[in-house]
Amino acid sequence: MQVFTLYEGSYSVDATKKFIPFNAEKDNPKDRPASLFIHVQPFLIKLKNSLVLFDTGLGYSDEKGQLILHNNIRKAGFDPEDVDMVLMSHLHFDHSGGMIHNKIDGSVELSFPHATYVIQTGEWETAFTNPSSSYKTEIFEFLQRNAQLKFIENSGQLTDEISYELTGAHCPFHQVFLLDDGVDKVFFGGDVLPEPEELLRKFIAKYDFDGRKAMELREEFGKKAAEENWNCLFYHAKSKATGYVTYTDGQFRIS
Repeated sequence: MQVFTLYEGSYSVDATKKFIPFNAEKDNPKDRPASLFIHVQPFLIKLKNSLVLFDTGLGYSDEKGQLILHNNIRKAGFDPEDVDMVLMSHLHFDHSGGMIHNKIDGSVELSFPHATYVIQTGEWETAFTNPSSSYKTEIFEFLQRNAQLKFIENSGQLTDEISYELTGAHCPFHQVFLLDDGVDKVFFGGDVLPEPEELLRKFIAKYDFDGRKAMELREEFGKKAAEENWNCLFYHAKSKATGYVTYTDGQFRIS
């Protein structure tokens, strides 16, 4: 199994839910009060017979109108059209924006026309009914008309190599994934485990639907990762995008 980090950039986001590029070398965080500062990085996984994408980033394009996500996939040595499955932890904009490509001429196309987009049924329904600006309904309306969608419920086995678990916590229908090819195990925790630092200290985050449950799940997944030697993928990590977890004397460490 091969893992590729598709770094889309660093951003600040405030109560408006707008993601504004942030360059730590020239931008002053004090100029953006009440903002979170995050990295955004989907992950591409090469399995024996398939190419899998975890979440799709913001869907921003470069100055030539090319999707940054596509550019990163090509840099990893693959063609975006060869992606077989897009596994969505949830549908907040910073994870789902890249499901489609808003082209420079104003047209829209599927970012991954040959892929199956895998989504929790409850999250899909929420995306159409929740008034939060975190959900961009126009994205999902386009997918509904044009994409190959696979809706799943609760927790289960998607393929011989891919299992999923409905966690809730960050949002009511958030899910995580575990890939196991018989040699390696790769865990994608979405926004329940978005940064390695969140294993190192316990806290209840205001941005989670159920902050206490999210905190408890982080510890649960961290211990499993240590016991079973998972390679953990951290979607919003500022330091270490992937890492293995150890748990000794009640303390987590990431290597």
